Amino acid sequence: MRIVIAGGHGQIALRLERLLSARGHEAVGIIRKPEHADDLREAGAEPVVLDLESASLDEVATLLQGADAAVFAAGAGPGSGVARKETVDRGAAMLFADAAEQAGVRRFMVVSSMGADAQHPGDTEFDAYLRAKGAADDYVRSKSGLDWTILRPGRLANDAGTGLVQLKASTGPGTVPRDDVAAVIAELLETPATAGLTLELISGSVPVTVAVRDIAGN
Repeated sequence: MRIVIAGGHGQIALRLERLLSARGHEAVGIIRKPEHADDLREAGAEPVVLDLESASLDEVATLLQGADAAVFAAGAGPGSGVARKETVDRGAAMLFADAAEQAGVRRFMVVSSMGADAQHPGDTEFDAYLRAKGAADDYVRSKSGLDWTILRPGRLANDAGTGLVQLKASTGPGTVPRDDVAAVIAELLETPATAGLTLELISGSVPVTVAVRDIAGN
C-alpha cells in the first residue's frame, strides 16, 4: 500500500514509517521543514514538503492521488499556543480528511488523544488541544466517503514498546509507549474491518495483532 502520513516527522510518524517500510509498504511523510527530509529517508519514507496550515484543498488532494490510505498524525505540539491547536489539530485534520475524500482515498486514520472532546471545558492549552482534537474527530466521523478509524492513545511514553496493549472503545486512563502506538496503527491500516471505530489504547497484556483482530471481530 501507498500510505501518506501528515505530520511525517513526528515521533509516532517516524516509528510508523519504519514499520510500514519494513512491511513492504510505500510510506510518504508530509513535513513542513525541508531539513527533516533526511530523517524520513532514514526511516524508509518518501518526504514531501507541504505546510498543511497554509495549503489549499486541491494541493493536498493532488498529493494524495493514488494513495491507498492516509494517516493524520500531525500536531501543533506542547507550547505551541491555543491558536495553533485550532489551525493544526483541528483545521489541518479537517483539510486532510476533505482532501482524502476528494482524492478518492477511502482508508483514513486519525491519531487523536484520549479525552478528546469538542465540548471539553477549561482554559489551559491542553484543554484547547482536547477540544480541537475532539472537533476534528467529530468531523472525520461525519465523512461518508471515508473508511475512518480514530485511535486515541493514553499518555505517551518513550519507553521501548512491549507489543502488549489494551485496545477498546473505552480502556480508562493509562500510558502507552509510542513504539506500541505505531505498531497498532500499522496493524489497523492492514485491517479494513476496523473502519468506523473510535478506539482507546493503553499498555496491556494482549499482543498487538491479537488486540486488533479481536476488536475487528466485535
